[in-house]
Amino acid sequence: MTNSHAARGIDTSRPHSARMYDYYLGGKDHFEVDKQAAETVATAYPGIFVCARENRAFMHRATRVLAREHGIRQWLDIGTGIPTEPNLHQVAQSVVPDARVVYADNDPLVLKYAERLMRSTPQGRTTYIEADANDPETLLTAPELAEVLDLNRPVALSLNALMHFITDARDPYGIVGRLLDVLPSGSALALSHCTPDFDPQTWEKVTAIYTGAGTPVQFRAQKDVARFFDGLELLDPGIVVGHRWRPEAGQGHTATDEPPTEAQVSLWVGVGIKP
Repeated sequence: MTNSHAARGIDTSRPHSARMYDYYLGGKDHFEVDKQAAETVATAYPGIFVCARENRAFMHRATRVLAREHGIRQWLDIGTGIPTEPNLHQVAQSVVPDARVVYADNDPLVLKYAERLMRSTPQGRTTYIEADANDPETLLTAPELAEVLDLNRPVALSLNALMHFITDARDPYGIVGRLLDVLPSGSALALSHCTPDFDPQTWEKVTAIYTGAGTPVQFRAQKDVARFFDGLELLDPGIVVGHRWRPEAGQGHTATDEPPTEAQVSLWVGVGIKP
């Protein structure tokens, strides 16, 4: 992977959602234009930093639960974003060292850092595919996917903070359905999705900021997030605000911390198993 190949197509003239998310998490892999846009969002919605952290924490917990309790050994993570350790494969392989993970994203900057996503345990395997969630066929037919994942065995489809970037005009439910169709019984969907349910006026502002920056978004109500899980068996506690999905003892907020509010987190999450 050459630097010229990695750098191609990186547009630094306007903000990008993956780089803005990196800023929310306190990372360093973003540009000034991303910082400015992210700070504009934070002015309208100060909870964005809490939301981003709770989204990552949900991914960690969901991955561990699927590995420990449901025998999952393979993951397809779409909308990977800029690597932030621990990455999904590190979480999974800490539980099951032979875990296999395919990452996919359409941001060339993520490709630049993809080597971070491919430092697997000797027993496991990871790879990265540059692909767009709006085009599931290209992703599903990528030779790299077939080299790493066995689609005859259960796979966890991980869609963290992705689907609100796919508006209804692009058939988000059809996209998720197509991805799940190729996965066998026992597979899982782990999904997180920002919502305006707790503070509609603030999220109208956030929508305007992203859309004005050239990134259409559609933040959805709980009932609309629930549609992504149609036909799946939801794990307890169902579709809940991010920090309330199976919080782990000894992790998260200390006794002196104020727990986040629903409005700060503004993130519906859930995990479902394919019958």
